[in-house]
Amino acid sequence: MQTVSNISALREQINQWRQSGLKIGFVPTMGNLHAGHISLVTEAKKHADKIVVSIFVNPMQFGANEDIEAYPRTLADDQAKLIAEGADLLFTPTPEMIYPKGLDKQSFVEVPNVSEGYCGESRPGHFRGVSTVVCKLFNLVQPDVACFGLKDYQQVQVIQTMVEDLSMPIDIIPVATKREASGLAMSSRNNYLTPEEKAIAPTLNQQMQWLVEAIKSAPKEDTDFIGLAKQASKAIDEAGMKTDYIHVCHARTLNPASDDDTNLVILAAAHCGKARLIDNVQFSRD
Repeated sequence: MQTVSNISALREQINQWRQSGLKIGFVPTMGNLHAGHISLVTEAKKHADKIVVSIFVNPMQFGANEDIEAYPRTLADDQAKLIAEGADLLFTPTPEMIYPKGLDKQSFVEVPNVSEGYCGESRPGHFRGVSTVVCKLFNLVQPDVACFGLKDYQQVQVIQTMVEDLSMPIDIIPVATKREASGLAMSSRNNYLTPEEKAIAPTLNQQMQWLVEAIKSAPKEDTDFIGLAKQASKAIDEAGMKTDYIHVCHARTLNPASDDDTNLVILAAAHCGKARLIDNVQFSRD
């Protein structure tokens, strides 16, 4: 596996592959890779001949009160995992390469509607940072396919919408969330959890599963989505976490669920100690 940190070396290799008629898959990450990230590489290999992975801790998607310097950086370990999985190239740019004019003078990409609410409300500017950096990485790598984990469900919808709206010739492939044995969604932020916090963190997913069954059992013509979500939120808080939000939504638009909707998703976020955990559950209601 090659590791390159400058744009010219990346483009040179991409051009060689293109001239050979090879299909390129892309997995953008912020590093500190776990089994969930590796599953994205595994999936990308099913759809492309060459796999590019990026590691870039993107300052544009961190808020004023979020400590980007504390984000775990484990490059050597990440490289070993990517080599074992068969990635072909790792791109590790610096913020100065991605934002040479500085963040305050950087052009940006903003995706309306689907970026609003949920994590978009809790983390103002977050999705502007995500869509901008992903758009720029897409322009650099020029992939045919790109894989994103469904743990970040709203992010996947933002990226899919951006690609559709801007007519980018890229197939976005959502990949199912990898979970620990407890049901906790794998995340780099799980490293912040103490043993005691890790024991209660699965409550988030457990209450989402409870909410799914409660909705399926409720009268379809008059379901109290908000009331049921409040019950789940109360149980999460009583377990020792602090609910940021938990909502039942239309699976594609992310609008609040209505009685007529059949394809639904529960979006949730909660604080557990220093970690802010996010999760979701998709389900159908016939």
